[in-house]
Amino acid sequence: MINNEKPSLIVIAGPTCIGKTSTAIALARPIGGEIVSADAMQVYKRMNIGTAKPTRHEQEQVKHHMVDVVEPDEPFSAARFKAMAETVIDKLYQKGIPVFVVGGTGLYIRALTKGLFKAKGVNKWIRTKLKREADTFGIGMLYEQLQAVDPVAASKIHANDAYRIIRALEVYKSTDKPLSEHHREHGFSSAPYQLLKFGLYMDRNILYERINQRVEKMLAEGLLNEVKALLEQGYGPELKTMRSIGYRHMADYLSGTLTWDNAVETLKRDTRRYAKRQFTWFRVDTEIEWMQPERIHEMSEKIDSFLTK
Repeated sequence: MINNEKPSLIVIAGPTCIGKTSTAIALARPIGGEIVSADAMQVYKRMNIGTAKPTRHEQEQVKHHMVDVVEPDEPFSAARFKAMAETVIDKLYQKGIPVFVVGGTGLYIRALTKGLFKAKGVNKWIRTKLKREADTFGIGMLYEQLQAVDPVAASKIHANDAYRIIRALEVYKSTDKPLSEHHREHGFSSAPYQLLKFGLYMDRNILYERINQRVEKMLAEGLLNEVKALLEQGYGPELKTMRSIGYRHMADYLSGTLTWDNAVETLKRDTRRYAKRQFTWFRVDTEIEWMQPERIHEMSEKIDSFLTK
C-alpha cells in the first residue's frame, strides 16, 4: 500500500513516437500500476490509428485511463482533463495502486501536477470578436497578431491551433498583458502530488526515422479509411479534432487540396515538427530526469525508491 501524505505520481513524458507507452507498460506491469493517459488526442473515441492509441493488447497488459472518454465533436480542455484525471488518481490512490501519468501533452501534465492559470477580467465579447475574425480572415492572421504581441506564447502554439491562439489573444486584449507574462507570474507552484518525472529521449535522427516509419505504419493500418469513416459519420473537416496531425492531412487529400504524395510527406514533416515542439516544452521542466527508453532497469530502481521512501 502506498501510504504517503500526498499521492505519488510517476510521470513519463516525451515527444511522439519515443516509446512512452511501451516504456510505461514495462515499468507499471511488474508492480501492478495503472496508466493515466495525458494525450490530448487519445481522449477521443473513434480516433485510433491517427492518435497511436494503445492497442487492445497493450491495454490488457496494463489498465489505461483517460482513453476514449469523449466524442470527436465534444469540447475538451486541460481543465476538464485535470478534473477527470484527479478523480481517477484519487480512486487508484485509495486502492494503493501505483499511478503512471503517461503522455506527450505537456499542458495536460502541467495542469494536473501544477495547476491552471485562470485569467481574471477576461472579456467574452473579445473572444466572440476574435472568433469572427478567424472565420472571416483565417486563423493565420490571428497567429501573426499573437506573434507580434506575445512571441513567447506564439512559439509554443501551433499556427493551426485556433482555440489556443484565440485564448492567448483574448487574455492579452482583455488584460493588456501577454499570456506568457501571466504564466510567469502564476509560477504553477501548486503541488498536490509527490512526483517522479521521467522524460524520454533519443538521437533526433533516429527519432525522426521512427516517425517516418510510424506514418507509413498508420497508413498501412488504414488511417485514410478511419478519416473517411469519421467524415461519413458527420465529423466535419472543420472540427478541431479533424484539423489535428494526420486527420487534416487525410481530409485534405480526400478534398483534393493535397495529392497523396504531398499529404504523406507533409504528415511526416508536421509530425517531426510536433516532436520538436514537445521537446522544447519539456526541456524547461527542471523536475524531469531524462532517460533513454531502454534504461528500464534504472527507471525501475528509481521508482522503487520513490514509492517506498
